[in-house]
Amino acid sequence: MAAAEAAVGSSSSLKTDTVPVPESAGTAAATAATSSATAAAAAVAAAVRTGSEARVSKPALATKLLSLSGVFAVHKPKGPTSAELLNRLKEKLLAEAGMPSPEWTKRKKQTLKIGHGGTLDSAARGVLVVGIGKGTKMLTNMLSGSKRYIAIGELGKATDTLDSTGKVTEEKPYDKITQEDIEGILQKFTGNIMQVPPLYSALKKDGQRLSTLMKRGEAVEAKPARPVTVYSLSLQKFQPPFFTLDVECGGGFYIRSLVSDIGKELSSCANVLELTRTKQGPFTLEEHALPEDKWTIDDIAQSLEHCSSLLPGELALKKSKPEESNEQMLSCEYISLNETKGEDDVIKTF
Repeated sequence: MAAAEAAVGSSSSLKTDTVPVPESAGTAAATAATSSATAAAAAVAAAVRTGSEARVSKPALATKLLSLSGVFAVHKPKGPTSAELLNRLKEKLLAEAGMPSPEWTKRKKQTLKIGHGGTLDSAARGVLVVGIGKGTKMLTNMLSGSKRYIAIGELGKATDTLDSTGKVTEEKPYDKITQEDIEGILQKFTGNIMQVPPLYSALKKDGQRLSTLMKRGEAVEAKPARPVTVYSLSLQKFQPPFFTLDVECGGGFYIRSLVSDIGKELSSCANVLELTRTKQGPFTLEEHALPEDKWTIDDIAQSLEHCSSLLPGELALKKSKPEESNEQMLSCEYISLNETKGEDDVIKTF
């Protein structure tokens, strides 16, 4: 609006200097002057109109944002945690809608509810499913389905985190390991198996994540082995010391533990070098995951409409209860619109 007002101000103070023009060029000069004035007036009108539209559109966008409800997917890059990515998404949506703002301070009961299901490691990339509005109630039931990953493992090195972000704790030879050796042991890790989760994980002890306790240097005991399911497991490529796996598994399964266990089974050791989640529930990376430049209210509304066909009709009617099961954690945030944005803008998290 400031730009529009500046444009209006400069337009009203314009002065026209009269310059003698030869009669033969009079018509052309007059036409040029008229065109210039018309263009300037149009520019000013457009600027004023844009400012007015902006004032009208923000409340409209906020209303549309609050009406969004369902489940969609975003593309998580390497680096941020799932919770950090959710916060980035939330901030972009609130900023686009101009929220919180004075227009909404009287709507004390209006909240934006948003959450993610199925934590993805910070070093991993791929599909992250997000629920918005009533969609947060759908996450647990829906995400009990399978997940698919492409994992690149590195033989000969073990780390404390079981991936390339950790400190190397052990090194063993791998030069005698063949492609046939790896393919020959994969059947042991397929079907219903027992798996010990990594110490660096989202699992909790006394209400705190094991990974947080480990980073503090506190002693943490490994969780006992628990039942998990691997629907399919295949070797895609082997170029020592690296091997690529295609894994489809159920909830609570850790790819880092799988790769580490494969290294041990081969009388060596291994860690995860790269990890990509290509599928989560019915959502795939290529078809459904929105990149960050598509994190807009309109794009998410379109994605919700497109993705609604992927979900069973009765799913939206169920109210799921969060479980402390494996990696199927929900992270939901309730943002009050009548509060100024700050460290306390998360009213409730579970």
